[in-house]
Amino acid sequence: MAGKTYDVESLGVSPDRIAQEITNEWNRYNTLRQQKISEWNEIRRYIYATDTTQTTNSKLPWKNKTTVPKLCQIRDNLYANYMASLFPKRKWLYWEGDRDEDESSDKVGAIEGFMEWAIDRSDFKKEIGKLVQDYIDYGNCFATVDWVDNNRTLVDKQQVGYVGPIPRRISPLDIVFNPIASSFESSPKIIRSMVTLGELQKILDSESTSESKEDVQAILDYLFAYRKEAASGSTAYDLSEKDSYLNVDGFTSWRDYLGSNYIEVLTFYGDIYDVDAGELLQNHVITVVDRHKLISKKPNPSYFGTTPIWHAGWRPRQDNLWAMGPLDNLVGMQYRIDHLENLKADIMDLIAFPVLKIKGYVDEFEWGPMEKIFVGDDGDVEMVSPPYQALQLSSEIANLSATMEEMAGSPKEAMGIRTPGEKTAYEVQRLESAAGRIFQAKISQFEEQIVEYVLNGMLELARRMMGTTIVRSFNDEVKIATFAKLSAQDITGQGRIRPMAARHFAEKAEVIQNLTQFFSSALGADPEVKAHFSTIRLADMIEELLNLEDYRIVEPYVRLAEQADAQRLVNSHTEAVAMEATTPAGIAEDDSTMPPMAAVS
Repeated sequence: MAGKTYDVESLGVSPDRIAQEITNEWNRYNTLRQQKISEWNEIRRYIYATDTTQTTNSKLPWKNKTTVPKLCQIRDNLYANYMASLFPKRKWLYWEGDRDEDESSDKVGAIEGFMEWAIDRSDFKKEIGKLVQDYIDYGNCFATVDWVDNNRTLVDKQQVGYVGPIPRRISPLDIVFNPIASSFESSPKIIRSMVTLGELQKILDSESTSESKEDVQAILDYLFAYRKEAASGSTAYDLSEKDSYLNVDGFTSWRDYLGSNYIEVLTFYGDIYDVDAGELLQNHVITVVDRHKLISKKPNPSYFGTTPIWHAGWRPRQDNLWAMGPLDNLVGMQYRIDHLENLKADIMDLIAFPVLKIKGYVDEFEWGPMEKIFVGDDGDVEMVSPPYQALQLSSEIANLSATMEEMAGSPKEAMGIRTPGEKTAYEVQRLESAAGRIFQAKISQFEEQIVEYVLNGMLELARRMMGTTIVRSFNDEVKIATFAKLSAQDITGQGRIRPMAARHFAEKAEVIQNLTQFFSSALGADPEVKAHFSTIRLADMIEELLNLEDYRIVEPYVRLAEQADAQRLVNSHTEAVAMEATTPAGIAEDDSTMPPMAAVS
């Protein structure tokens, strides 16, 4: 299929030739998508606008400049419901092994326990939240995984922090690829990032070996000297020419960029083919700085055999990997709503402060209550009444708002608003399930294409990078937290992590409804049929569907034990009451039953 490799010529001329080719590829693809970037900027302006002067509606010739933040409300509504669907309960991921040894209880417990420990952090949810926002705002989100080590050794003690894998969001503005490739996975990719000189040295030191220390230092010396010459103005390089053809995004000129202590890093992922030499560099990672200097070229170390960068599109296009977002085709309706709202407001102003038509000679006057107007023989003052029918625009604005909600896949039931008409609880659930199919399809799509790949990428990275660590896990059987020491060997297996959050969230209400209707029917009430249903498993399922795990209310036959304890307490109190009833008045229980005999004289 087309677009799986990047073909270049004369890579062997110099080590930095490949850096120039990657830079040219970045510039080409980034230039070709400028129209789409302009559309994203317009959506962003509407989301954060406080009045129409900050949007394309500023061209309207109206006095009022109010913007109705409908796009912003739809975006916030989708984000809140997407996040609620992705994280509906405490445990939502499971390990599926490919072999018998990978399905053992020890292996499953170790892998699931490690992953629950890794995702039980605010950083994980925050990064997923950023990806969801990209999914809504841009219609495209890109994720990868990274290894962090927050342990720090101080002078007198060890500062302990999180050491493990975390997801990383890649901005849609900072990645380019071949949009007509057969798939995103097979397309070569270039990612742009900005780092400081210190951060670059840290990256190079972490990736270098004892043999390559001198090469790393030579690269750093070159970059420092290059910037020092540019700052002093004594450089032999023609910076004015570079200003014209080497446009570094975010800086006004090449000299300003060099004086900022920031370095632009372009990282190429994929297959690159040298046409002249006939050499194929398959699944490589190539790093370029300052758009001309090659600092790293190595095979991708991931066990997956592919680039660990994943993409999800909200509304996929045919023959184009750049997807469409839920807000893209709603901008025109937002424009229409603002137009009608300000038109209505202007007409209200004309009604409150009408235009005066003056005919003939009229003396100067002030318009107000009880004012006198002196006119000539043919003079006259008349109010020009605007069309009152325009005040009925509120209904059209409301219809447009409701239509935008539906087109974005955000039904009213997802906002907690019932549609008109009397319904039972299960009828509401059935309607919500049917009306929210677009919503559930989109969030399930995000879960399958981003969350599942990110979780498996985090596990793969942990297998390569982790030493020995202590993780906390929660045992659902005994309802207690345990701590275990795990190594990379404990979490190594063939299989995959499956998140079941959004899909579970969509199914659980329907399952409860179907179970209730089944057991209420004649078939479900048949004793012969009910004999085949496990009451313990039904109770466990209901506990899970209703998210009651943390309350620990389901234990096998716990009601029988509680009833026995209650019966013992009843028997004890009954016996005490009976004893009190048979005891004569005035005699305490500890008194002797026979009085002492009188002395015989």
